[in-house]
Amino acid sequence: MTASAQQSGGNIAGWSSSHWVAGFVAVLVGFASSVAIVFQAAAAAGANAAQIASWIGILGFAMGVTCIGFSWYFKAPVLTAWSTPGAALLATSLSGYSLAEAVGVFMFSALLTLLIGLSGWFDRFSKVLPLPLANAMLAGILLQFGLGIFRYLPQAPVLVIGLVLLFVLSRRFIARYSIPLVLLAGVICTLLRGEWSVQQLQPSLVQLEWVWPEFHWQALLGVGLPLFIVTMSSQNLPGLAVLRSQGYQTPVSPLLTVTGLLTLITAPFGNFSINLAAITAAICSGPEAHPEPASRYRAGIAAGVFYLLTGLAGSTIVALFLAFPPALVAVVAGLALLVTIAGNLSVVTAEGPYREAAMLTFLLTASGVSFFGIASAFWGLVLGLVVLLLQKWRA
Repeated sequence: MTASAQQSGGNIAGWSSSHWVAGFVAVLVGFASSVAIVFQAAAAAGANAAQIASWIGILGFAMGVTCIGFSWYFKAPVLTAWSTPGAALLATSLSGYSLAEAVGVFMFSALLTLLIGLSGWFDRFSKVLPLPLANAMLAGILLQFGLGIFRYLPQAPVLVIGLVLLFVLSRRFIARYSIPLVLLAGVICTLLRGEWSVQQLQPSLVQLEWVWPEFHWQALLGVGLPLFIVTMSSQNLPGLAVLRSQGYQTPVSPLLTVTGLLTLITAPFGNFSINLAAITAAICSGPEAHPEPASRYRAGIAAGVFYLLTGLAGSTIVALFLAFPPALVAVVAGLALLVTIAGNLSVVTAEGPYREAAMLTFLLTASGVSFFGIASAFWGLVLGLVVLLLQKWRA
């Protein structure tokens, strides 16, 4: 046994408490940081409380199975997550579509991911679509969430201002845990103000609900295609980069194939997209998980176990969040996406050959207008590509 293994409470061939701690922290950060956005996406699709619970349940099961399976098979801390930007896109684009049509969107996006995985065209995808345009589309989608931080300021000034200040201060000292801390503070605040009571909770196991898909071409183009692009560019690419930065050379095609296929099969239960994780993967692939890199895959397995438990508790999680005041949900969702919005805007506004096209993509996407029943995210991307073609032709 090496000295580093002794210090971590185990050896490279066995489990250590650090594996379980890293796995638990990864799931806590992943859920607390973005589950409010998933709720908004489900609400936009017209899902009721039982169907939202099914969404949380199937997402937890899918992430749990893939985290355990990938980490064990590849002996690397390969974590998956739901697509947070994808959920934000759904929350802003599914209005007017039925839940059945939303399921069709999920399946279409999953099919595209499956095809990318089977064909091995992941690298080609990243070259065909200029990253600044994908960033611009994502920034336009997320802008409404940023504005939502202050939408309830007149009704709940203490809550909004207090949580914003807490977020700013916590980002300075404990950036990784700022959103869970904000969520906890918001819950305590609502409890003290009598706006929510723990007695309202009735713990129960989740029950999955099947929804037959319907395929509407406007929904597939206006929501499904952007969902695929956003997930690939803002989730799978960074997730792979995290693994590579820690020295894990896990092949990407099998990961995309499995996540695409699993999403396709489980979409009728509410799985809108699972993909490679970035932030939570960083937690389980770093030295905090274990001093020995070869042992860190166990942290990925531990995260999968906790994801399975959250999937089982899907109904309880839904009851918890449905009892939250709308102001708390809006502020937490907006703050969770604030850094992402800023990062994408910095790419959009940077000097370079894509600046004009990216800005037009951002503005049209953020406008929310639709043509022929197709959402603005699609048209924003089309406009950006047309501008780039015109610029190349002029040159």
